[in-house]
Amino acid sequence: MAAIITYIKDSFEELRTNVSWTPRAELQRLVVIVFVFSVLFSLAIWGADTVLSSVVSGYFKFIN
Repeated sequence: MAAIITYIKDSFEELRTNVSWTPRAELQRLVVIVFVFSVLFSLAIWGADTVLSSVVSGYFKFIN
């Protein structure tokens, strides 16, 4: 059990001292970029789905 506690303490120590974290301002900028592209991509998928749904619906109405 002591080995596990030592491992966890060492892991947190490494996170504090050896890991280089992205500066907060850059992180916020990147989050905004990812959010904007996610919204744009979801709108593109929604548009493609709407168009294809209309095409398939029209096709089935045509063949009946």
